[in-house]
Amino acid sequence: MKRHIVVLTGAGISAESGLSTFRDNGGLWEKHSVYDVATPEAFVRNQELVLRFYNERRRQLATAQPNRAHQLLGELEQHHRVTIVTQNVDDLHERGGSSHVIHLHGELTKARSSVNPELVYDIGYRDIEPGDFCELGQQLRPHIVWFGEEVPMLEAAADIVRTADDLLIVGTSLQVYPAAGLVHEVDMDVPITVVDPGEPAGVSRARVIRKGAGEGVAEWAASFLARR
Repeated sequence: MKRHIVVLTGAGISAESGLSTFRDNGGLWEKHSVYDVATPEAFVRNQELVLRFYNERRRQLATAQPNRAHQLLGELEQHHRVTIVTQNVDDLHERGGSSHVIHLHGELTKARSSVNPELVYDIGYRDIEPGDFCELGQQLRPHIVWFGEEVPMLEAAADIVRTADDLLIVGTSLQVYPAAGLVHEVDMDVPITVVDPGEPAGVSRARVIRKGAGEGVAEWAASFLARR
């Protein structure tokens, strides 16, 4: 019977593909405060700025490529059941070969209605402009979970984590809640490995590989496959 590997990922895994992280820049993301570009109030206050900001992120994503860590996680599906639970809004896991990905904080390649969150549209890497409307005649917004909004996929992610046979954590500081709380949903007998070059918080019983995402996932994969 295939083991179920659940992988929690954060900005650190995408940073190796050249995508900037928010928390490594003193609370700024591409020189913008979170309060200017990542809250519902910001969208009401300055819709044009918010749309332009995410259009730029989408264009950047279109030129980025999955890195070694993304590809190794995708290859694991050849022999194991693998579910990725990511805080990232990019599509690098999917392009790296992973077919079971839960995006906690939304997806950059999708737009949604500003009045009905159930109306979600695939847009790929194209821009969202003022005047781009949903079928209800209302402005489209990025399909992103902004600060102050609920995380609709959180319970589904918690259910997945509870079924893990192995838990791998890559590129996340485990300091952003509610996502960081997912690690506490795993059974006590489930092995936990954290790949982080810094000082990860919150998992005292985890094995820690103090390396970057690509190198660390490769080390974990080699040891994991040797044990099977």
